[in-house]
Amino acid sequence: MSGPTGFMKRTIRCGELRSDHIGQQVVLNGWVHRYRDHGGILFVDLRDRAGLVQVVFDPAVAPQAHQVGEQMRGEFVVAVRGVVRRRPEGTENPELATGEVEVVAEEAEILNEAETPPFSIADRTETDELVRLKYRYIDLRDPRMQANLYLRHRAAQATREFLSREGFWEIETPLLFKPTPEGARDYLVPSRVNPGRFYALPQSPQIMKQLLMVAGIDRYFQLARCLRDEDLRADRQPEHTQIDMEMSFVTRDDVLDVTERLIAHIFRETIGVELPLPFPRMTYAEALAQYGTDKPDTRFGMKLVDISDIAEQCQFKVFRQAVTKGGQVKGFKAEGQGDLSRAQLDKLTDFAKQHKAQGLAWFRVTDDGLDAPTAKFFSEQEAAAIIQRFGARAGDLLLIVADTPAIVAESLDWLRREMGRRIGLVSADTFAPLWVLDFPMFAWSEEEGRWEAEHHPFCMPHDDDLHLLQSDPGKVRAQAYDIVINGIELASGSIRIHRRDIQQQVFDVLGISREQAEARFGFLLKAFEYGTPPHGGIAPGFDRLVMMLAGEDNIREVIAFPKTQRAQDLMSGAPAPADPKALRELHLTLDLPPTQ
Repeated sequence: MSGPTGFMKRTIRCGELRSDHIGQQVVLNGWVHRYRDHGGILFVDLRDRAGLVQVVFDPAVAPQAHQVGEQMRGEFVVAVRGVVRRRPEGTENPELATGEVEVVAEEAEILNEAETPPFSIADRTETDELVRLKYRYIDLRDPRMQANLYLRHRAAQATREFLSREGFWEIETPLLFKPTPEGARDYLVPSRVNPGRFYALPQSPQIMKQLLMVAGIDRYFQLARCLRDEDLRADRQPEHTQIDMEMSFVTRDDVLDVTERLIAHIFRETIGVELPLPFPRMTYAEALAQYGTDKPDTRFGMKLVDISDIAEQCQFKVFRQAVTKGGQVKGFKAEGQGDLSRAQLDKLTDFAKQHKAQGLAWFRVTDDGLDAPTAKFFSEQEAAAIIQRFGARAGDLLLIVADTPAIVAESLDWLRREMGRRIGLVSADTFAPLWVLDFPMFAWSEEEGRWEAEHHPFCMPHDDDLHLLQSDPGKVRAQAYDIVINGIELASGSIRIHRRDIQQQVFDVLGISREQAEARFGFLLKAFEYGTPPHGGIAPGFDRLVMMLAGEDNIREVIAFPKTQRAQDLMSGAPAPADPKALRELHLTLDLPPTQ
């Protein structure tokens, strides 16, 4: 029964044992999860990636195995041969999949001892994340982490299965490529054989997948590694994975149809949730007007309402001056929340201020009208008009911000989501997918004093807006689209530019000269001269998708070896100083900033 290296080789995984196996002799390999001595009889919970099972070491049954069991400690790696039996009545564990059975050890072997781990796997949530990341190989033994990685595997398999069935080919694109501007900083890799020249790690395979369409591949996908040197947060990593897709001879609706069916397939195959098809659609302008953000959480209502026209005429100076200066007065109705205390309302005001609002106006709606310290500044007619505009009833609460359109949108978006959480409108078991369409093609950068691409410079403008490229770029809509689920941007894509003349017009708006365009993208522009089909694509964020499927709040919980928010790998020590010899071979010298 021993394997090629001399140890007892398993015949079944620990977590796979069930009542069907009663009476069978099995060999288990795994880690000691818990160890208990009950008056001479030892009980060991043995764990592997499939789960854990109780193993009984009884000196009356197998004294030699019992002696080996006495030497076992937490996280020792062991092999056990024994017979599966039903647990004595009253000792079953319904919390375990293997809780009806146990294994009576007949033979045991310690394959490797272990030092006491720096934290208990059973209590990992009580351990500081930085410690867990330093000892990630131990952290990954936790059943929750292994379940997340298995979920990730199944999501990847479901992706490949669905897209292959839809006629997509999986093709790898280079990791060493040419630096091109795509919105974030590139990670640069010096070339030893070409001194003074650099590769860039891809922020996305955007240009390469377009070239695959030029090549006639027709439908491409890959689970692509993307690397961006950007500031990090809970749902970002410097290296991440996306489901990269591109299709030829398609319209926007074709891309949307395939993508939403893919997402629905992944949800169904991994967590058994049916997403209703087709996904609802909303324009970028509608999303900002109704929710204050281009990634709204539509699991609950509380849509934004604009009362700027009413505010412009009222005697409340804050409202009136905001409109006079070109701002807005908007808010939302929190149904049935008119009984919040003044202390609670003050906390909401502080919350709004934390998100750039100068203040927060609130009104309780009563049978007699509006009730608030500022209600005296509104006439009876104005109060009635506000109540009617919000569709409010007695017992409701109105929360209103007056400021620039950007601050109004951002602060109300945060406040709306906070209220949704506070009053229990947000359910982790509910998924509300949404398409957001017709993004602006360009965004004006006050810092740079020029137009920048809202998504990237390869999005096709709306056919109806092409004439505005030179005369009014701010009004040009891109044939761009995002999938948003529960307020999280899950995917972004667009129909691409496939004509050189249109691409050059876009470069002109962005201030990219013909010489610069040729230097950066000459190979792509040249390819457009050799017959490029209309094409489009999208790239769902795979890590974010798995995070959502797993019900996690942090993307690091679904990545095997993530980085910290300072882009550090605490386990290996990366990034680390380079060997001086390697720097000499690369013809590089360091010019470091002075230490603080």
